[in-house]
Amino acid sequence: MLPKGFDSVTLYGEDPDDRLDIYGKIGNSGVSIASLDDMKALYDKFDLVDPLTSVSLTINGPAPMILAMFLNTAIDFEVKKMTGNERKDVPEEEYQQIKSRVLNTVRGTVQADILKEEQAQNTCIFSSKFALKMMKDIQEYFIANQVRNFYSVSISGYHIAEAGANPISQLAFTLSHAFTIVEYYLSCGMKIDDFAPNLSFFFSSGLDPEYSVIGRVARKIWAIAMREKYGANERSCKLKYHIQTSGRSLHAQEIAFNDIRTTLQALLAVYDNCNSLHTNAYDEAITTPTEESVRRAMAIQLILSKEFGVVKCENAIQGSYFIEELTDLVEESVLSEFDSLSRRGGVLGAMEKQYQRHRIQTESMKYEMLKASGEMPIIGVNTFLSEGGEVDYEHIEVIRASEEEKQQQIARVGDFIEQAGGKNQEALESLERVALSGENIFEELMETVKYCSLGQITHLLYTCGGEYRRSM
Repeated sequence: MLPKGFDSVTLYGEDPDDRLDIYGKIGNSGVSIASLDDMKALYDKFDLVDPLTSVSLTINGPAPMILAMFLNTAIDFEVKKMTGNERKDVPEEEYQQIKSRVLNTVRGTVQADILKEEQAQNTCIFSSKFALKMMKDIQEYFIANQVRNFYSVSISGYHIAEAGANPISQLAFTLSHAFTIVEYYLSCGMKIDDFAPNLSFFFSSGLDPEYSVIGRVARKIWAIAMREKYGANERSCKLKYHIQTSGRSLHAQEIAFNDIRTTLQALLAVYDNCNSLHTNAYDEAITTPTEESVRRAMAIQLILSKEFGVVKCENAIQGSYFIEELTDLVEESVLSEFDSLSRRGGVLGAMEKQYQRHRIQTESMKYEMLKASGEMPIIGVNTFLSEGGEVDYEHIEVIRASEEEKQQQIARVGDFIEQAGGKNQEALESLERVALSGENIFEELMETVKYCSLGQITHLLYTCGGEYRRSM
């Protein structure tokens, strides 16, 4: 899997610029993507249609535009590989055949979960109603073009946990978001077995005992609901989920200890049969991971999968009293939380009342108070402190984009718009017409991104669907 995190400029749908609120963030804490040319440069030399290649696009507000750029990149790469020519030199019929084959084959995930953004991560840019509409448009495009191996949304509990929620709230809110999406898609006329296989999940793994059963509880609840309530087929009943070890559990003090925490969290995830796993680098509490720390993080997974014999047996701890009892308790707690959400009008009704956000903030405050008091012992942070003093931060490598790199990125997006010429404005006008008429926006974005930058598209869609405003 090739996970791609983006800088905050991209996450908010803006172009690199000299503006004071943008310039310092270009290329920091993630990659800067403002145009189709940037996406092609990012994945140059990768075979994006290879069955062993899977790409994860961790973006939400601007997800439709970034996904359109990625799919166009995969198509153009395949056109070049199969014909030796650029798109403009390939007959239309041959191009459409290659495009169809790419869409049927390409594997990956786009996060695109706007519900958890409202409650936890906060990179919302469009109004909630309009953002949900574009999520639906992506899925409808996937159905129409038989995109079967790419997940149109990664329904994410990870960010809810990172914002402070405990394991029960993370799981309950995430599953409730999934069922809200299911109901919305069904109300738009889609069939359950056409879209359910394109839904995936993303959970955090911490050191609390509940994390050892989070996957099996999620799968049980999902399978029962899919089968009994929605009459879904076997494939739709299978919940696929990715685990990332807890970023919140990483500390700047005694940062070498973070690898130990990450290893234990990864072990819980493997025991719980996650479909894929991301292990955090030990220095993420301070900086974007370095090459050395990334290799150590990857080694954790490799040692678990290649050297640690117990994980060669699936469900090694299945059947133990502790696991079975904890599974029942967590399931009961999650179902109880569903009742709390239902009494408040479901997920969207509870969001209007700020219920989820309040719960997350309350649980976060409790965690910080326990940590500060020492009641929750964290080795090297609030107990068993080192006599050697503080970390020598001056000699820790911190990854930041250079001035030259920032200026290059600003110039690149300007060149892209200039090269598009008159097609730039034509594409924006066509997108506006589609967005205001209620047609499928993502289908049009597949053309728009060929000539327009991310920032241009974002600001046009603001005028069509409205900017995000939090309910207070």
